[in-house]
Amino acid sequence: MAPWFVWHALSSTARLSTVLQILIFLPLTLSTLSKSAFLLLSLLLFLHSLIHGTLVLFWGSPALSIMQVPMHPFLLLVCFNAFSEGVHPWLTMAASWWGEVLKWSSPGFIVMEGMSSLLVAQRLGQVGKKLVGEGEGYQFGMLVAAAAAYVASAWWIVVSYPFAAASPLSSTLLGVALTTLIFLTFIGFALRRTNVIESSCLALIVAYNVWLCGVDDALVIDPALSYTPLLSNILPHLQTLVNFVSNTLPKPVLFALVYRLVVMHFASRILPTIGADSWEGESGVDDGWEGRPTSKLTHLLLTYRQSIFVTVYSHLLLLDHSSQVWWRWMNIFFTLAIWSVELLVSNDDDVVPKEWKVD
Repeated sequence: MAPWFVWHALSSTARLSTVLQILIFLPLTLSTLSKSAFLLLSLLLFLHSLIHGTLVLFWGSPALSIMQVPMHPFLLLVCFNAFSEGVHPWLTMAASWWGEVLKWSSPGFIVMEGMSSLLVAQRLGQVGKKLVGEGEGYQFGMLVAAAAAYVASAWWIVVSYPFAAASPLSSTLLGVALTTLIFLTFIGFALRRTNVIESSCLALIVAYNVWLCGVDDALVIDPALSYTPLLSNILPHLQTLVNFVSNTLPKPVLFALVYRLVVMHFASRILPTIGADSWEGESGVDDGWEGRPTSKLTHLLLTYRQSIFVTVYSHLLLLDHSSQVWWRWMNIFFTLAIWSVELLVSNDDDVVPKEWKVD
């Protein structure tokens, strides 16, 4: 077996272990200790991820992924020991300040998620538009895919409606959001600045957020099911872990976490290919995209992705259900507002081919 393959397998396993540790340790601390202990662990994990990202930025060795694996259990033990007896006031103050930072970062997360979602939807629309020119088979496939996305989003909204529109305000917001989406879609078709792929992706984004607005509170953390005392034998240990993972990990939060990180990751990959200047081809000119500011921003985002992961996850765990619903509606209307602006200021030269025009 080649040494590089073994090393790659070890690095991948270490990175997966790091993700799983963060996913489990944060809600475990929140459900078994206290909110302050959770905030302290989140702050320690954030500081550690900053140090790790900086080392990766200047050193870049794959060994760093393996070396950081023991750090997360160590930080968890530090947090448990700190809150086992009297808590030092400085630790409580640091946790409180970190909680305020996470609280006031909510608008920033909504902006990043909304813009990333729109960027990914527009890129899919551009890819679909290019495929249409390859032949009628691609055109038919894109139309079928867009129709399936429209149907799926409509079904998703209908299923979510009884829970998402439980109050007069939420039902009004849902009606306004759907009306806005439909009007912007037809306006984009009339101006030839969008296509069915892009608009169907926006419909799915709206449906996804509406669904999260109506997720039952029973899926959120239930402290009564979260933890049982660990016994001295390995089988009850495993049973306790399975019980914790199945009943305590907040499923809506995990859905929101995965979606937010995925769209931000794809958006960071798309950023280097866009800009105000006229670049030719997929790899730019001269030395490619490496010299562009967006490429440097992408490199920083990918280097410190673990810090972003910890911050996003901690922020989602910190929000209660009503706050998450409120920010979901803000996300819907922010995304639609940015899309409306984009439709009005798009380059007139980038018109949609005739095949996509709605008669």
